[in-house]
Amino acid sequence: MSLPSLSAASDPSASTAAPTPTPTPTPTPTQAELLDFVRRAAADAELIASLPLDPEGRTWVRLAGPGGSEAWLIGWPPGTGTGWHDHADSVGAFVTAAGELKENALAARLPTDGWKTLELSDGVDRERRLTVGRGRAFGRHHVHEVLNESTDRHAVSVHAYYPPLPQIRRYSRSGQTLRLEQVERPQDWQ
Repeated sequence: MSLPSLSAASDPSASTAAPTPTPTPTPTPTQAELLDFVRRAAADAELIASLPLDPEGRTWVRLAGPGGSEAWLIGWPPGTGTGWHDHADSVGAFVTAAGELKENALAARLPTDGWKTLELSDGVDRERRLTVGRGRAFGRHHVHEVLNESTDRHAVSVHAYYPPLPQIRRYSRSGQTLRLEQVERPQDWQ
């Protein structure tokens, strides 16, 4: 037995327009997928050469990252760095595309809220030298600083974050004391 079908002529509320397809949800990119994306972008010589480099300050160009992620091509003049910070609830990855970067990071899970000053334990510091093609992925609340310690050469890197950066927390550090100094939100970067 077949069921009767309604046509647009017999149902005044029916539309003659084609039904709107249900959008397929975009899968959330993993840390590994973000790392793969930044590696491929860092290997694109034409893309890397397109970044305008400033002798005084960092430069950046936004890229289309995978799965709705936020991605950036960043130029680092000699002697520049980020200072200590984290990317809040975003996971991320970055790779050096030219020059060399140094990452200082904390190998400790810090509380996310409710503190202004923390005393760090011995042994939590990690240092990585990231030459061309080297990089890393990281999880939520990863506290680090990235530096171009060269005195005469720019560095270039590619970064991706998911979800797009909800905020960045900036820290100062004196010895083993880490102090939360500022919380920046996207509207602060406009």
